[in-house]
Amino acid sequence: MKNTYPILTALALSATLAMSACNSEQKNTSQSDSSVKDSMASASLKPAGPAPEWGKSIKPEMQTVIEKLVSYGDKPIETLDATSARKNHTPTDAVMDVAKLNNIAIPAAKVDTTGNDIVVSGGKIHVRIYTPKEGKGPFPLIVYYHGGGFVIADLDVYNASAQGLAEQVGAIVVSVAYRLAPEHKFPVAHNDAFAAYEWAVKNAASLKADPAKIAVVGESAGGNLAANVSIMARDKHIMVPVHQVLVYPIAQADMNTESYKMYADAKPLNKAMMSWFTEKYLTTMIEAQNPKISLVNANLKGLPTTTIITAEIDPLHDDGVMLANKLSDAGVKVNSRNYEGVTHEFFGMALVVPEAKAAQAYAGEQLKAAFK
Repeated sequence: MKNTYPILTALALSATLAMSACNSEQKNTSQSDSSVKDSMASASLKPAGPAPEWGKSIKPEMQTVIEKLVSYGDKPIETLDATSARKNHTPTDAVMDVAKLNNIAIPAAKVDTTGNDIVVSGGKIHVRIYTPKEGKGPFPLIVYYHGGGFVIADLDVYNASAQGLAEQVGAIVVSVAYRLAPEHKFPVAHNDAFAAYEWAVKNAASLKADPAKIAVVGESAGGNLAANVSIMARDKHIMVPVHQVLVYPIAQADMNTESYKMYADAKPLNKAMMSWFTEKYLTTMIEAQNPKISLVNANLKGLPTTTIITAEIDPLHDDGVMLANKLSDAGVKVNSRNYEGVTHEFFGMALVVPEAKAAQAYAGEQLKAAFK
């Protein structure tokens, strides 16, 4: 993936600007005016063409981002090898370019970031730690897992989500760079995810975090990993997260659900890409039925309270709905919210997509309630 970290740091900050303005008094007029201008710029985004056939209900801001992504002319990921696919432009690149073209300002950082390497079975993985600049702690702690189908993307591409959560909640966020396929096949990413959680639990105090207030959050493949971490913590009898936020999680292996059919050709995620991700991560297709991949087949009893966020225009929409129902059937308290007119990957686009601002605020509210 392209290294977009320097500008992504700014993206995450702007992702929370509107919500923080609602929760605290602005100390000077220029900051308040800047917030208003950013909101107006985002609301005035207008796509160049008609809504795509695969997403007639798409919101104009969302469509503007997708049009920018398409404009790069990258080859479809499902036609590439993994190394080449990781060099494609990302939705984050599109968001940042849309922001630049529309003069959407970037606010100052509210967190500091540091890095750490963790020894895991067979190697090392890296984590990025986001710590609020204000307050002495101990802070709540969120362990965050990025998306990318277990194959592509990295901490930089998903920086906006991780940093946005840290700023929304006033929490330390540990963002995990689990190892990717096909270099590291199933269940390496799952084992890395749990090892990182174990590390966070053991080192919470040294991170200035409250070891009694730890949650997990993940997007897409990362949503699958976050849920698995909760299951593994329960089964291994270590502290279970107090809450989990699963954003359009991969939750089952049937690619013939209604949302897979309706949005088979959607962007930035389509059905062909999901088949490509599955082939790259799994050794055999039989593994797709493993409860670690098909969470709907897992024992979900005793898991923490759960928030599930879905996007309307997303092949994985029904995965989230099915998982919410299965969790509820297992006695888990579930709150879920679907966002209309947006696609997969929208959650980290709060700089330019209003629904992403709303989704990050919702996730933040759910986490703060759980931490209380």
